[in-house]
Amino acid sequence: MSAPSPALLYQHLADDVARMIASGTLRPGDKLPSLREMRVRRQVSLSTVTEAFRVLEDRGLIEARPQSGFYVRSARQLAPLAPSTPLPVPAAVSVNKLLWRFMAINENTRPTFGNAVPAPSLFPTAQLQKLMADVVRRGESLFSDYGCTAGVPELRRQVARRALQWGGQLAAEDILVTCGGIEALSLCLRAVAQAGDVVAIESPSYFGLLQLLESHGIQALEIPTDPVTGLSIEALDLATRHGQVKACILVPNFSNPLGSLMPDTHKQRLVALLAQRGIPLIEDDIYGEFYFGHQRPLPAKAFDTTGNVLYCGSFTKIVAPGLRVGWVVGGRYQAKLEVLKYINTHNTSALLQQVLARFLENGGFDRHMRRLRKHCAEQVAQVMAAVLRDFPVGTQVTPPQGGYVLWVVLPAGVDGVALMEEAYLEGISFAPGALFSVSQDFSRCIRLSCGAPWTPELAAALKRIGELAQQQMRHRGVQLAAAVTAAH
Repeated sequence: MSAPSPALLYQHLADDVARMIASGTLRPGDKLPSLREMRVRRQVSLSTVTEAFRVLEDRGLIEARPQSGFYVRSARQLAPLAPSTPLPVPAAVSVNKLLWRFMAINENTRPTFGNAVPAPSLFPTAQLQKLMADVVRRGESLFSDYGCTAGVPELRRQVARRALQWGGQLAAEDILVTCGGIEALSLCLRAVAQAGDVVAIESPSYFGLLQLLESHGIQALEIPTDPVTGLSIEALDLATRHGQVKACILVPNFSNPLGSLMPDTHKQRLVALLAQRGIPLIEDDIYGEFYFGHQRPLPAKAFDTTGNVLYCGSFTKIVAPGLRVGWVVGGRYQAKLEVLKYINTHNTSALLQQVLARFLENGGFDRHMRRLRKHCAEQVAQVMAAVLRDFPVGTQVTPPQGGYVLWVVLPAGVDGVALMEEAYLEGISFAPGALFSVSQDFSRCIRLSCGAPWTPELAAALKRIGELAQQQMRHRGVQLAAAVTAAH
């Protein structure tokens, strides 16, 4: 195999450093190795290192300090975000009104930071089109047969084989193929809970899940969640002692919107605690493949010995949104899930399943994910650097450990929903923090999707969000001053 070209070498080096910044391995203010030290470590030329550092400077990720060296750019030092503190009581979910407004805005704006999905250019469209054409030529019965409710054997085998990466001992018969991740979660909810029941969730939690709870008439109990280590096991222990909680739905790996990663020891305690109390755990692991480190994190399912974990995954956000193919390993609820699947949609498109099975089998999926992970890590780093540079003083953000969204806490005086409406007037969108809570907490927060490749247009839009936030703060300050004057 020929050696990489010098252009690829400096780009690879720049991408590696960008991933380390995005993952938090290198933090704002950290000093980088000198040019010569980096040259020796990477065994490349001095000009390669120099060009890589220039690229990182252009992206706003590092800065040169005279007579000192290069540092991770730090427009301001940010304190780590504190764990959330939701009310310790269940509540009915009502997010639909705000959610429909957000969706209407998101569909009518470009550029957008609202869609939590990678850009179309990052999906393997050409490969999938070729595979689909071949599958159609060979599959005479694909359009004339309802297909199996549980899914085509080829895809189920491929999903089971991939579980070996985290030590999963799954058979094809353990896999139930669904119409995307949302159907998998919906089937799980129907299998373990009913209207009026209480389900424990993270705080903040993905608004699509909240909408699902609302549609089923299920109450949510929000559990304190750390932006780095995820849901508090101690708080969940207290919340589940009296039998009120019927199930838990959690995203231990790179939760949306925090990007937190639950340590393996916490996952092990989580699974043991819920198994002991007979409370099923619905695990959503759709972001597990979006790790910034060198190894895929274990799912909570890896510690399940009793079949108490209903493990959900999806190819929608990682291969192609238009395919809408997900899956679930139901454990001791598998038979019930298959009945619910039959009632709900009967089966998932056999054509799309065959295309995915071929994509997994021929190695296309692994090649695609290596590329996608690299791009997402780089894009998160670029958005985070821009937030540090262009948002008001007092803004807080914790680097996510995976995924492609960024959770931003704005200073006092900024309202995320009002900011969304103001940005919409200028053709910009993002998700307000109130969407991610039952009680619509997190009013000062916004979620930024980092799925699109960085462009001058995106940079200008993000800077404008920061300016609008600053304007809100000034307006709020004028109002407070006027109120104080009136009081006297």
